Amino acid sequence: MSVLPVGAVGALGSAAAITPVSSLGGAADLTGTSSASGQGGFGGALAQAISSLQQSQNTASTQATELATGQTTNESTVVADVENAQLSMELASQITSKAVASIQTIFQTQE
Repeated sequence: MSVLPVGAVGALGSAAAITPVSSLGGAADLTGTSSASGQGGFGGALAQAISSLQQSQNTASTQATELATGQTTNESTVVADVENAQLSMELASQITSKAVASIQTIFQTQE
């Protein structure tokens, strides 16, 4: 894997943009108060995060298919979308592992 100079990263355009974590909502959304989407609390934030993960997976799949069929020639955007989807999936996997480990620890302390 080669490292792109800073100028080359800017050429990726919106594909290089990092979505802020604040889009999941503030601390008030995790306390059970309702949000604008109608779902509040941790469940709403979790549903939104899963929806975002699914959207990034769909975008990466669509972009890869378009590149394979010759409908797009912008490889850098496709690679950025696929990497974004891969990193999102890895993050979701790590969060799931940590949540399961935490629940197991809680159950062990109750015995």
